[in-house]
Amino acid sequence: MSSPAILDKSIHHTGYGLMGLSPRPQSQPLENSIASLKKALELGANFWNAGEFYWSPEYNSCHILNAYFTKYPEDALKVILSIKGGLNLKTYFPDGSEAGVRTSIDNCLRLLAGKKSIDLFECARVDPNIPVEEMMKHLTKCVEESKIAISAVEVELSLWSTDPLINGIAEACAEHNPIIAYSPLGHGLLTGEVMMREDLPEGDFRRHKPRLQPGVFEENIKLVKELQGLATKKGVTLAQLALAWVRSLSGQNGLPIIIPIPGATTEKESRRICRLCSYLKGSRR
Repeated sequence: MSSPAILDKSIHHTGYGLMGLSPRPQSQPLENSIASLKKALELGANFWNAGEFYWSPEYNSCHILNAYFTKYPEDALKVILSIKGGLNLKTYFPDGSEAGVRTSIDNCLRLLAGKKSIDLFECARVDPNIPVEEMMKHLTKCVEESKIAISAVEVELSLWSTDPLINGIAEACAEHNPIIAYSPLGHGLLTGEVMMREDLPEGDFRRHKPRLQPGVFEENIKLVKELQGLATKKGVTLAQLALAWVRSLSGQNGLPIIIPIPGATTEKESRRICRLCSYLKGSRR
């Protein structure tokens, strides 16, 4: 299976999501985040997905990336960087106006301070007050000004979330753009490491997820246990099974290229995720 490409640049079959590097419920040392990113890149994960709103205006993905590329400027051309924005950082409500889109892009560029370009930019949510077509016109102007590119669609896609396969998104993307699949491990539930709500620390944003609420959580864990049994029969881990399922969809049966972006918070976790990717390379088990 050949390597996928975005913007005519070859990328690994599995990317790296930076959301986990944001505080939840508290921040880890910046050096740990830098080490995690470095290890991921060393092991092949060269498509990175970040967010302007991953935590606060004072400390988010852009600050971490600035620090990383300050330390490793030679890696700037090795990494394909996608950044999500388009939110009002005071209200965290989508702002698809021209002023809102430009403010978000310019803020990300300011925080990166020339250390790294924005290869892809995505408005993370649809502004209900602005037609999508109008928002895209604003983004296109920024593309024409060489500030960003827009060449992929990011949606949640996992064994938990299969909506894109039946709501027309995957079909449309097959004609135009690859899909960036966020939360391919179901916010950690599809690793088998979260079997009780108490496994999620106080303040963890996942405690607010609908599928992790009391009553619902217990039913979903029953499904996790069924998947765990299937993984055991195949001689793989639950995480390997979950990632393999997403990866098996890519470019098959009329579907677009699909790039899952699991996250990691530490160098050890980056190594583990990349080992999963290594196991899955070329495999459709």
